[in-house]
Amino acid sequence: MDFTPQQAILELGDAFYDPVAAAPFPQAILRFRNDRAAAEVGLDGLSDAEWIAHFGRFAPLEGSLPTPLALRYHGHQFRVYNPEIGDGRGFLFAQMLDSRGRLMDLGTKGSGQTPYSRFGDGRLTLKGGVREILATEMLEALGVETSRTFSLVETGEELHRGDEPSPTRSSVLVRLNHGHIRIGTFQRLAHFGETEAMARLVAYVLRHYHGEEPGEDGPARLLAHVARRTAKMAARFMAAGFVHGVLNSDNINVTGESFDYGPWRFAPFWDPGFTAAYFDHAGLYAFGRQPEAIYWDAMQLAIALRRIADEEALIEAMETFPEVYRREVAEALLWRLGVTPRSTEADRVLASTLEKALAETLTPLDEFFFDAFGGDLPTHYGEAFDDLRGQLEHYRPRKTRDHGYWSGAPCSMLIDEVETIWASIAESDDWGPLHAKVGAIRHMAEALA
Repeated sequence: MDFTPQQAILELGDAFYDPVAAAPFPQAILRFRNDRAAAEVGLDGLSDAEWIAHFGRFAPLEGSLPTPLALRYHGHQFRVYNPEIGDGRGFLFAQMLDSRGRLMDLGTKGSGQTPYSRFGDGRLTLKGGVREILATEMLEALGVETSRTFSLVETGEELHRGDEPSPTRSSVLVRLNHGHIRIGTFQRLAHFGETEAMARLVAYVLRHYHGEEPGEDGPARLLAHVARRTAKMAARFMAAGFVHGVLNSDNINVTGESFDYGPWRFAPFWDPGFTAAYFDHAGLYAFGRQPEAIYWDAMQLAIALRRIADEEALIEAMETFPEVYRREVAEALLWRLGVTPRSTEADRVLASTLEKALAETLTPLDEFFFDAFGGDLPTHYGEAFDDLRGQLEHYRPRKTRDHGYWSGAPCSMLIDEVETIWASIAESDDWGPLHAKVGAIRHMAEALA
């Protein structure tokens, strides 16, 4: 498709963002370009030199934003409200339409300091960029609505970090998102009592992400959309065995699209207490607590919207979250099992049976879903899976196992694999394992799709 630039964010006015400039990096070495994603927004025809000019040096894309914008927001971080955050090492670089006609953003991570950097250097480690590639590719393959890692450019600086060997290499990442409006964006407006601006933001989100005009019930309709989409995100996290690690309200996109990957992990087993972040001492964002955490964040949007909406309508919108989550988690688990849904009640019973068996046996998740795809559970899964096996007899496969992926081994993304891929880059500048892994993930995605 042709590149279709947009400037929709400018409708909101300069109270929502600050014009900024990218850091003058000493180098710009292209390490990853996502031509598959680029084709969906008309940018796959760029040469490598043009790509670096736009996504390493941040020359504006013609017709889109004339200057990068650091977005303003607040948020709860581990349930503590923080009014001193915002885009501290990233900015909104460009907007455009994709092949489905959706408004899309290109945002950065590691592009330099902004008014919200506080004491940070505004940079991203190269390892952090590599980890984000792996997270987004794997989540996309496993059916999670996620940002896509669009570009990774190494920038030639030495960074010092307290939680990994230093000095370490630096990078700047560009992600493709269906919007960068966060729950924390609304919280900031509520904090300052900016009700007119909040109404304007409600209209912007409804118009550009839902194709609706606001009207008097606009805030409640917006909250209903967010409740539904974030409930689906929570369900898909669980079915993917994914732990985001930092589910703060500034990290929850109102489109329900997962993004911003720091200390993420994929759980090896169905272990509700499994955590991703070493600093999550209380397990607030543990694997099994993610639906609760995301619901809590969505509730903070409801609290913010009380300034411009009827409270009863907001309560009614939030009450949809649990029901949507239960339906979506059953659907997501059936999708991973490779079977076609039957009925709401039967599907929920099967999902509950599956979760119980996986938790009791600590069966490796990737291996299990590989073996069970299509609903024919191998005999070496013993008595703990008998109830599941009996229920699966009533389900039809949604796909055959004739794709080449099923003749090999399951594709996984456990922490040891991530560290091995990074070690090849750190020790010998060997990018082969990373590109091979991306290829393997996309091969799996073809088999699952």
